Amino acid sequence: MSYYPLTSIPDYFGIDALLTEEHKLIRQSIRDWVESFVMPQIDQAAQNHTDIPNLMRELGKVGALGPYIPVEYGGSGLDQISYGLIMQELERGDSAVRSAASVQSSLVMFPINEFGSEEQKKKYLPQLASGEMIGSFGLTEPNHGSDPGSMETYFKDMGDHYLLNGAKMWITNSPLCDIAVVWAKNEDGKVQGLIVERGMEGFTTPETHNKWSLRASKTGELVFNDVKVPKENLLPGVTGLKGPLSCLNSARYGISWGVIGAAIDCYCTAVQYSKERKQFGKPIGSYQLQQKKLAEFLTEITKAQLLCLQLGTLKNDHKATPAQISMAKRNNVKMAIDIARESRQILGGMGIMGEFPMMRHAANLESVITYEGTHDVHLLITGLDITGINAF
Repeated sequence: MSYYPLTSIPDYFGIDALLTEEHKLIRQSIRDWVESFVMPQIDQAAQNHTDIPNLMRELGKVGALGPYIPVEYGGSGLDQISYGLIMQELERGDSAVRSAASVQSSLVMFPINEFGSEEQKKKYLPQLASGEMIGSFGLTEPNHGSDPGSMETYFKDMGDHYLLNGAKMWITNSPLCDIAVVWAKNEDGKVQGLIVERGMEGFTTPETHNKWSLRASKTGELVFNDVKVPKENLLPGVTGLKGPLSCLNSARYGISWGVIGAAIDCYCTAVQYSKERKQFGKPIGSYQLQQKKLAEFLTEITKAQLLCLQLGTLKNDHKATPAQISMAKRNNVKMAIDIARESRQILGGMGIMGEFPMMRHAANLESVITYEGTHDVHLLITGLDITGINAF
């Protein structure tokens, strides 16, 4: 369990007053679940490089999978701020837990709900919402990460089915997935989405080992060798990169909230430790250098909270732009990783121990600062929005 259980979220600017009672109840229910289910086992899972058993079904039980998906398809029909608060609480537990929920919600359920047929929605969404079915998202390839338009995975129309070939890598949940939403080029070179199911001949999901980051999460590849995909598994509602990029916008939005949770976990631990740890006859929290760090942590967390709340308001109104989401993702992940690293220093040698969360969060955030748009690419997205000039 976390060395210092979290009793409250830092709220220096009274942001809670801007939340509804439903928002607060949702946040508290996820916080309680993280404290009781995730915290007692997350260190061992990370140390042993194993995923948390039955995680997806447990996430389904607490309504953390596709919470904004309509009720008729198994979701909770919640707003975007609720989704963000759920991601925040999950990532306070661990980035791997938030990643599992984020991939299922934003990268698998979102495109099926947004671009899928009525039959696809009814077939997959309820099982994904409950965690009975696990999904993964295939976009990144061995040779193409930040440049998805150059993807090599392709499919051909064979009359009564499609024939899919190619490979995706760095895929969360791939070794566990029952289905994968895969983006590939058709014979005209246009990108479309296909739902590939476990058991289809030629579809394999080798696991990626020896990670120093997201160790409590399964990562792997999606490999397609002449996979016959039924025509009814094509997502009919979108063609082109708009499809996968809209999924990434939803996921990046969730990340911008989620990493606040990791930062809060490190901050609260550092505050408590600084009050209890004594050196030279008094608590280290009485020294100026430590207070400087803690004050900066709280300042940056508060700024990130305000950024996300306004972004969530814009998203609820369908006004949030991809560039705004990029700015929030980039800023907040950098904020969180800096706090994880600096708070580790406050704890000195104890900061490297598994009983404290700093090193685990810092290692996880090395992945988060890279995936779903690298730190530098998001900077260029903002630059493009400012100047109108593409620097890619």
